[in-house]
Order: sequence, then C-alpha cells, then structure tokens
Amino acid sequence: MNINSNISARLSMPFGLPRKLARIWMLYIAIPGLLHAADTFDHFTTGFPLTGRHEYVDCSGCHIGGQFAGAPLECGLCHNESRAPGKHPQHVPSSDFCDDCHTVYTWSGARFDHSDAIGACANCHNSSVATGKPPDHIPSTPACEDCHNTISFTRAVRMDHDAAIGVCNSCHNGFTATGKPPAHLQTSAQCDDCHGTVNWNAVRFDHSGVTAPCSSCHNGATATGKPAGHVRTTAECDACHSTQSWLGAGFDHSGVTAPCSSCHDGATATGKPAGHVQTAAECDACHSTVTWAGASFDHNNVTGLCGSCHDGVTATGKPSDHFVTTLGCERCHDSTRWVPMTLFTHDSPDYPGDHRTATQCIDCHTTNNQTIAWKYPGYSPECAGCHADDYRQGEHRKTDSPRTYYTVSELRDCSGACHVYTDTSLTTISSTRNSHHRAGSGEF
Repeated sequence: MNINSNISARLSMPFGLPRKLARIWMLYIAIPGLLHAADTFDHFTTGFPLTGRHEYVDCSGCHIGGQFAGAPLECGLCHNESRAPGKHPQHVPSSDFCDDCHTVYTWSGARFDHSDAIGACANCHNSSVATGKPPDHIPSTPACEDCHNTISFTRAVRMDHDAAIGVCNSCHNGFTATGKPPAHLQTSAQCDDCHGTVNWNAVRFDHSGVTAPCSSCHNGATATGKPAGHVRTTAECDACHSTQSWLGAGFDHSGVTAPCSSCHDGATATGKPAGHVQTAAECDACHSTVTWAGASFDHNNVTGLCGSCHDGVTATGKPSDHFVTTLGCERCHDSTRWVPMTLFTHDSPDYPGDHRTATQCIDCHTTNNQTIAWKYPGYSPECAGCHADDYRQGEHRKTDSPRTYYTVSELRDCSGACHVYTDTSLTTISSTRNSHHRAGSGEF
C-alpha cells in the first residue's frame, strides 16, 4: 500500500519535526486508527484552540517529548524564552498574561491594558517607551496616576496639588489655570501664602507680600476701613497700625487733617489739664507733636487775665518790690515787652488829670501803693487835697469894699470860678476869673 498516496490529499508532514515525532506522525498516517484520530481531533477541547499564528506552530514546540496531555495553557509558561520567545528586557513591567495585550494573529501592534502594568507610570511614560510629560506640563512629581487615569490621559481627572513641585503662579497665571482676578489685592506673594488647595475661598491673609497701599483694601468695602470715630487723617493705615495687631497703634500726627481738639478733648485723647492757660487756641498754636512739653507761647491766644498765669507759680508774677495794686498786669504791661511800663492810663474819677509839669508817679504815690494818702484829706478829692498849702489868699480877693478874701475851702477846686464882687451882698460881679487854673496849663 502506498501510504503517501492515501493521505497526500489530506495531510502533509509538518516541516522541521524531530525524527522521533516524525515517526509518530508517520504512524498516525500509516495506521488507519491513528490517522482517523489525528484527522478528527478537535484541539478546542483542550481549552487551547489553535488559532491565528498558533496554527502554524509545530506540535513539538508545545508538546515536548511527545507529551500531549498536560501541555501548558498560559502564555507565559511557553513564552518564557525557553519554549518560545518571551518578554524582552525593555518590556513594560506587567503580568505574564500575554493575551491581555497581544493577539495570536500578530505580536506587534499590541493593545495596552494598564490594569496589567505593575510598575509606576513613569517607567513607561518617559518619552522614550511611551509618551511622557510635554514641555509645558505642570511641574510635578513623576507619578502620572496622581492626576491622570488610564481611560483619558489628555485631561487630568483630578489635580493633586501635593504632587506639584513648582510655585503656584507657574500654573495659576490666567492661561494654564485660573489666575488672580482683576480686582485681586495687589501682591507679589504666592497663592499658597493665603489660599489653600482644598478650599480656595477659605483665605488666610499674609500682609508681607502686599504691594498696594492699605487703603486699596481697607476702604470699608473690600475690608474693614476707618471707623466712624477714627482720627481724621490722610495717612495710610500702616503709618500708625501694624499688620500684627490693629490695636496699640503708634501715632503719626503728620497725616492728621482735623484740628487738635477733635481728639485732644479729654475723652479720645488727653485734653487741657485743669490748670491750663485759658485759651481758645488749638494745641498746635503752642505745642508740637514731637514733644508736649517745652511749648512755645503766644499771648495773643490767651483769653484769661494775665494774673491767671502770672501768679508766681504758673508763670513769673509780681516781684517783691512791685507797685502795690489790684490792677491786672495788662493795665500797665504788654506781652511784647515787660518794661518799660508805658500803658497805664488813670481812669479814676478822683484823678485830677495829667499835670503839665514832669510829674513822676512817686510824686503822688509816695508809698508805692495804688491807694494815695491825701495830704489834706479834708479837701479830697479836689485840688486842695494836695495843694492846700500852695494857696495864696492875697491873690484871691472876694470883694473890693470891704476887701475880703476867699478861703481854701471855697476855692478847693482850683479850676472853678473866681469872681470879685462889688460888695458883700455878692450880687454884682466886678471882675471874673473863671477856670483860671488848670492842671495842664502853663501857669498855676
């Protein structure tokens, strides 16, 4: 019987089988029972159907030594560089299930199942094995999985700020990610100086990076501003306050626009003490904001009498040899010069008027006292009170026939009328000397 002629139409011996397997193969095709078994055997029943490229693999490649039963079914048990080619050294670290990514039809062009990858993403996504971070990627740690997933790589599903290694504004610049809005506080500080990555609105504030003046925020709208009773001033908040404590402010008068008394009223700030000079002037008319003591003094601002200060305690008072008087300093002195005293004017109704001669104060005020002791008290306050001893009877006849004379008492007011009568009836005036004497006249 010609065996080859019987089976040539159905089977041909696989090329390259070892001799032992070739003999077995010849038995299958030579013996009708074996031939029928080989021809009708369904490899699918083994759990490993011969499909794709496996159809062209010699049986001996898997059935070593003619052992058919118990042949390995998992890819990695054959593709282990012993039975068949396995993973090359640069293969992605993964499980041994080749068919998770590869097919039996072609080894190349594999689909990738990230669930089988057992290494970190960056082991492959390093721009060599697989696409890595682009040049404009957010500076971050190499762990892709912190933000990306294997379903969609192009748009991160979450942003893990813990993985970011750059400063905030490297992303939050208005292009890569949301940046400062137009109305944001002017500051050079980084976002994380005030904001957290969990809640953007839960802001803690750090003044150290602020570049704008205080009032750009502390305006009563964006943030607390000056209260209603605040000192009126154009100065910025930090001229007096610190960012550590709003209370306990240092004070700078230079920016104050209101008058001193708007604060120095004894309630808001120290006011005039009880013994202060009586004045309606503002504090800065005499005091400076550098030192309260050592004030300059302007008498033009004083509303009280001189003696309210010039009492020998608050200010220099009358010296021990001063003229004894109840009059105030201002009756004789002025605030421009204390001596010589040139301001006094007699306004008493007892004052006889200024005398033409160079009379000195002590000519009348012989005891250096405001109160004069009249030389002839019985004639006060007329001229005779001082000049009774100057009276000359012979010059002051009263009648010609008989010749009589006026007494001192009758002519005590030297400036009064002096008539000469014809007789003692005093009815007919022979001559008149009316107001002949005056204190300011040249002749007494």
